[in-house]
Amino acid sequence: MRHPPRSVLLAVTGAVALVAAVTVPVVTAQGATPACTVEYSATGQWDGGFQGAVTVTNNAAPVSGWSLGFDFAGGQKVTQGWNAKWSQSGTTVTATNESWNGSLATGASVSAGFIASWSGSNAVPTAFELNGTTCNAGAEPDPTDPTDPPDPGDGSVPALHVAGNKLVDADGTTRRLLGVNRSGGEFMCVQGYGIWDGPVDDAAIGAIADWNANTVRIPLNEECWLGLSNVKPEYGGTNYVNAVKDLVGRVKAHGMTPMLELHWSWGQYTGNSAGCSDVHATCQKPMPNMQYTPAFWTSVASTFKDDPTVVFDLFNEPYPDRATSTTTQAWQCWRDGGNCPGIGYEVAGMQDLVDAVRDTGAGNPILLGGLAYSNDLSQWLTYRPTDPAGNLAAAWHVYNFNTCANESCWNSTLAPVADRVPLVAGEIGENTCSHSFVDRVMKWFDDRDLSYLGWTWNTWDCSSGPALISGYDGTPTSYGIGLRDHLRALD
Repeated sequence: MRHPPRSVLLAVTGAVALVAAVTVPVVTAQGATPACTVEYSATGQWDGGFQGAVTVTNNAAPVSGWSLGFDFAGGQKVTQGWNAKWSQSGTTVTATNESWNGSLATGASVSAGFIASWSGSNAVPTAFELNGTTCNAGAEPDPTDPTDPPDPGDGSVPALHVAGNKLVDADGTTRRLLGVNRSGGEFMCVQGYGIWDGPVDDAAIGAIADWNANTVRIPLNEECWLGLSNVKPEYGGTNYVNAVKDLVGRVKAHGMTPMLELHWSWGQYTGNSAGCSDVHATCQKPMPNMQYTPAFWTSVASTFKDDPTVVFDLFNEPYPDRATSTTTQAWQCWRDGGNCPGIGYEVAGMQDLVDAVRDTGAGNPILLGGLAYSNDLSQWLTYRPTDPAGNLAAAWHVYNFNTCANESCWNSTLAPVADRVPLVAGEIGENTCSHSFVDRVMKWFDDRDLSYLGWTWNTWDCSSGPALISGYDGTPTSYGIGLRDHLRALD
């Protein structure tokens, strides 16, 4: 779903809940200010690989270019990086500035990240040099950082898997995902205002559960998760990852399934229906990108692979059909990625993203939306990726203003998909400030024992959001009252 204008968002974010930053310890010389300090962290680790990050602070005279060097002691090999030019010779790793981040004033910092392989051990580097000067910095991994395996919970939240065309729990009982979207994590961080739009404390999440919801979909931003340099450090990287982990924990504590989805991503697109011209993750792009999205899902999957209660929704609303000349080209781009017509960056196809998740060993259920902002599933079965875990489901979005917004279209295009795989309406809504349309959607899905989630649990104007609530205590809008009363009436 596209979001209200920023002016609308700012009007309702006066009381943003900030998450406490996690500080990676820095070792400095006793009583002296080092010429430079380096904070090193691992934000995700899995069998044979991990994601790392460095933040370099220049405490000496300004520099117009920088080169950071350090040694790995455990056989690690850098395979991919961002915000710096990464190279490795033997055990020595070098990161040099990009053309746009070379200047470091006194007291200024810059962050860069990487993906690396490892075997045997993953020892933390202990010595760093900036432009040949030794930095009195080193870091031990924070005991609460995302390399710690998530708590699988106490069994109140089911671990789901695909069985035929249903999502089932460990006992084989069919489970429907019924709930809401909690928007904010996709835009607040990249706009520099915080991490969440409004409170996500225990009371706020409890209010969602009070609607009889059993699922919360959490939109994310890949640049914030990866801690790229255009995101304020307090809202990106480890701080952002830990905030997501905390929210997942609170959702589970209230007996609800957490669904993590990539909403905003990197890549410059200025073609038909472009939401922005920015290369950064400041709007919905037509497709994910090869530069960062596989690394994002590698990290997310590695963080939550030991928690089978978490569901992954790989990309919010693809719309390559607005860029390509034919529908066939669009579906091929959707599955296979590459150099897609009309899209100026290298696309990561859905097969690339499924592979990125499964290569970590994560077996979590995966949702994939189709074309036309996930409103078109007409060829989803033909082009669905291969999943070695056999744990794929179809995601679909519908609003009253979409093309496929009537029972005739649902019967002809959705029903065949729902006969073969689980079907989840990840977003349902309308911009009428009423609920007559979503009432029809819910009835169609109820009749077929399918899943749906309302957009969105935010206090926006219901005609521009649309928003389900007018207060984070769960007070519904005239639109949201339809979903609330319907969920409460379900067994």
